[in-house]
Amino acid sequence: MATRPPASSLTLWARILAGTVLLGLSACGDAVPAVPEEDPPVCGSPTTVPEVGSLSQCGPTPNFTPINFYLGELADAVQASEDAVVLIEGRCTGTLIEASAGPVVVTAGHCVGPGDRVLMVFNFEDASDGDPLVTEGTVIEQALEPDYALIALDQLPTVAPVLLSARPSEQLVIIQHPRGRPKVIAEGRYLDSCNRLVYYSDLDTLVGSSGAGVLNRQGHLLGIHTDGDCDETGRGSNRGWTVDAIVEASQYLQPEDIVER
Repeated sequence: MATRPPASSLTLWARILAGTVLLGLSACGDAVPAVPEEDPPVCGSPTTVPEVGSLSQCGPTPNFTPINFYLGELADAVQASEDAVVLIEGRCTGTLIEASAGPVVVTAGHCVGPGDRVLMVFNFEDASDGDPLVTEGTVIEQALEPDYALIALDQLPTVAPVLLSARPSEQLVIIQHPRGRPKVIAEGRYLDSCNRLVYYSDLDTLVGSSGAGVLNRQGHLLGIHTDGDCDETGRGSNRGWTVDAIVEASQYLQPEDIVER
């Protein structure tokens, strides 16, 4: 079980707060209302380099729901998966996943470096249904293409890891920590998968959402959000690397770790 932060451990929370402040300052802008007329084109060559500071809000206002107030059609699957979502260093999101070699946190490779020691906070939520749990871990794999990293935890929290899937559903969700804030959820539509990437629309993400799991209707992890071309006019799409691409590149994860194909 992960340790709870003692009152005197200010250095741990200082790292989280510093990351949150920086993300908040870098993620401001005026909304431009507009409604997209058709699905955006996907499966072209990416035009942006993934980074923690990338914005990918779809539409004039961000449509986020605090995780413990979500009552959407995927509520059952979401509630079974949300405890595994973690805030990383106050600036990215990750998900504890099941693997035959042991549970690890998966996030975006541009969030961390090889061998980094990182701080992670589970259950950082509004109307929290439990105490925040803090642990540290070591980056055991990291790459930028595919853009992913795996983190081995010093201590495992008492939460159920999320299963991996290669099977999309029409509706997708991302549970995330945009701008390093308490955990929220956003819903959107699956568009396509190609070139080892999964594309989705009307699914808001912001700074701090990098590395968050893209979940299907069963609450299984289809991919990880890394970047996007969605904007405040409602045009464009967001994207992430598929589980297939990550498992193929990984020495730690195995093909049999993907439970749904």
